[in-house]
Amino acid sequence: MSSLISSTDIQSSIRSLRLCFYGAGSMAEAIVRGLLARGLADSSLIGMFNRSNAQRLEELESRYNVSVSNVEEEQLDMLQDADVIFLVMKPKDAAEALRKLSAFIKPNQLVVSVIAGLSIRTIEQLLEQPQPIVRTMPNTSSTIGLGATGISFSQSVNDDQRQIALAMFEAIGMATIVEESLLDVVTGVSGSGPAYIYYMMEAMVEAGKQLGLTPEAAREMTIQTVLGAAHMVKATGETPADLRRKVTSPNGTTQAALEVMESYRFSEGVIQAIKRASERAAEMGEEIERSAMK
Repeated sequence: MSSLISSTDIQSSIRSLRLCFYGAGSMAEAIVRGLLARGLADSSLIGMFNRSNAQRLEELESRYNVSVSNVEEEQLDMLQDADVIFLVMKPKDAAEALRKLSAFIKPNQLVVSVIAGLSIRTIEQLLEQPQPIVRTMPNTSSTIGLGATGISFSQSVNDDQRQIALAMFEAIGMATIVEESLLDVVTGVSGSGPAYIYYMMEAMVEAGKQLGLTPEAAREMTIQTVLGAAHMVKATGETPADLRRKVTSPNGTTQAALEVMESYRFSEGVIQAIKRASERAAEMGEEIERSAMK
């Protein structure tokens, strides 16, 4: 990668890079789809592979015209030729994969980790050398360009590599630089966050159906309600709490509903859920670190 990349040339510079995705799950696909949709990557320069799911690789090759392989020698070639290596394997496979990678990784290759809980320190230990490492926590909304990603950098990452990483993740949503110690919190809030909203939407749709709406009407009303609420927060700049108060008339329907939610300790449940997700991310990192020491 070149050492000086101007802001006006950053996108074309990224487009010339070889990208290798070590793992081919939903998050890898989300990133690839987002980058390709915004013209920030060339499909002919993208390689993807996984441990054993050949059918999944065939689907990705057909869908995005990327290079795939389940042949180990070809996979090694993808990794060795890459300018940017994305670590998107399952956390339980990370230690073994990084040990293999340590045998041939080059000092100038940028490593981008999307593995929850896996610290920069552990990655460097497994690679057995300092390396430009970008630790990220995106979410699956990246697929449609509406992702939220927390990013931290190792000391070996230079300014150009920072620009490259930020531009890639900003192309699939928003990206925020945070202290690495807070990435587990990012995992709890936004990494796992879409699932919380989907869970809420499931309940809203089910309530509508139970109360007489058709499944289609319940679904569409729920989708539009959630979409509108998110846009209201973004467009007005007001806090969710202020907007909630504005639509909660004394003794009205909204107040009645919110009182039921609070009787079930709704807010406390959400807070504790996010805390638990953050704790689990840390636990997963510790599990990887323990396996790395074996």
